[in-house]
Amino acid sequence: MDWRGRRRSANVDDRRRIGGGRRGAVGGGLGTLVLVVLFLLMGGDPMTLLNLVETSPQVSYQSSESISEEENELAEFVSVVLADTEDVWNVLLAQEGVRYREPTLVLFSGYAQSACGYASSAVGPFYCSADEKIYIDLSFYSELRGKYGAPGDFAQAYVIAHEVGHHIQHLLGITDRVHQQKNRIDKAAYNELSVRLELQADFLAGVWAHHADRTKDILEEGDIEEAIGAASAIGDDRLQKQAQGYVVPDSFTHGTSEQRVRWFLKGYRSGDINDGDTFEAETL
Repeated sequence: MDWRGRRRSANVDDRRRIGGGRRGAVGGGLGTLVLVVLFLLMGGDPMTLLNLVETSPQVSYQSSESISEEENELAEFVSVVLADTEDVWNVLLAQEGVRYREPTLVLFSGYAQSACGYASSAVGPFYCSADEKIYIDLSFYSELRGKYGAPGDFAQAYVIAHEVGHHIQHLLGITDRVHQQKNRIDKAAYNELSVRLELQADFLAGVWAHHADRTKDILEEGDIEEAIGAASAIGDDRLQKQAQGYVVPDSFTHGTSEQRVRWFLKGYRSGDINDGDTFEAETL
């Protein structure tokens, strides 16, 4: 991905020098990610998970020297990606008659406090609609590359674009409509709505890639394959198979690897936000 020398977003809140302590119910670090994934895939509420850590986690302070040059470069990279999403979505939503409120990207280490509760880095990247912020511990990318076999800078960009997709859904009122169904339908039916929400965020990530490449020529050979690899790596079926040896389709909350790839590619090939109504699609 061609990203160096381009505009960085001003909407980055860097909290890495105030790292969270490693105590609490969720545990410490990304080594617990598989357990967290299992919790979510078995139908657990992400907001419940965010509040499993202690309400007042111990805070440790890091010196600037503890942040590596590699991680600072990665922070610059995600800031450029966020700027690219701003440029695309300001234009596309204006065409739909919607004002785009740019989200803030929070970089943290260990723990972060959000309007959705305290979150451990073990939760992975997430979007909190209550404060319109995206949260990410950059060490997640090492996990994505090493444990899940999804390397590459565009795989990393896909992660940010997917979370921005959730922000788009929030601005359009889609997220609230889904969440309002939580206590009205059974768990399996709500899980299906969650899958449709996640697949639409994948579609919107593809729409962003389509327009970012057309306007800035950001894509290089192999980039789309990297995004496909990331989408495939975090499919419900693949993660459940790795974690427990079998899959439980009724517990899916994000979609299978094949579904996630297909909806991302649909967005990338179309570039039309109106082609991604996963809630009306008969086949996901």
